[in-house]
Amino acid sequence: MLSDLTGQSALITGGAGGIGAACAAALAARGAHVIVADRDAEAAERVAGQVRGEAWAVDLLDTAALETLTLSADILVNNAGYQTISPLESFDPAEFRRMQTLMVEVPFLLIRAALPHMYKNGHGRIINVSSVHGLRASAFKSAYVTAKHGLEGLSKVTALEGGEHGVTSNCVNPGYVRTPLLESQISAQAEAHGIPADEVMHEVILAKNAIKRLVEPEEVAALVVFLASREAAMVTGSSYLMDGGWTA
Repeated sequence: MLSDLTGQSALITGGAGGIGAACAAALAARGAHVIVADRDAEAAERVAGQVRGEAWAVDLLDTAALETLTLSADILVNNAGYQTISPLESFDPAEFRRMQTLMVEVPFLLIRAALPHMYKNGHGRIINVSSVHGLRASAFKSAYVTAKHGLEGLSKVTALEGGEHGVTSNCVNPGYVRTPLLESQISAQAEAHGIPADEVMHEVILAKNAIKRLVEPEEVAALVVFLASREAAMVTGSSYLMDGGWTA
């Protein structure tokens, strides 16, 4: 049994759905007070109500507001993100920059805001929801792959600086997870690869997997709970693959 998280607060970005909502439920079940951060205020309130936490309706792309932020979270789960699929030569530069902002700059700003509280207490957990694409590349995903690789580097630097203060920093690297984000990619993947939509799951999404199924959000959340626990105190600077054998 993992130690409980009673008395600790956990902030989850993109917490109103998918992996974020599963993390909110799992961390709350271990006793943490959960703050659900999401731009969808209604959904954030709904998830927060389900876990007896609180909602933070926030547009994380408003980075100027984050530069002066202070956070009192003991656990920070950087989960917010999205995917755009397009060949490099036609990838919208503004969209590329937006994805770097949300998945690299925003985690940096939130980590920066959270560390003083964590350092003062001699304890903290930074958990970055990366991806198999933080360690491997796929065609047509230049912005996402670039951002997740950047997040991996940020996580490692945080681990090195935070170690003497009792703060750990790790990445969770799932393959394709059963979320609305994945479902929205099907038609774009079909177009990019020139195949029918009903062939995308077998020919693209699960093609490299040894285990031919999607990752469930609750499976990702279980790993997040472990990394947030006292038992994971010596786990830092690492990247934890959950990809069904894709990278094997």
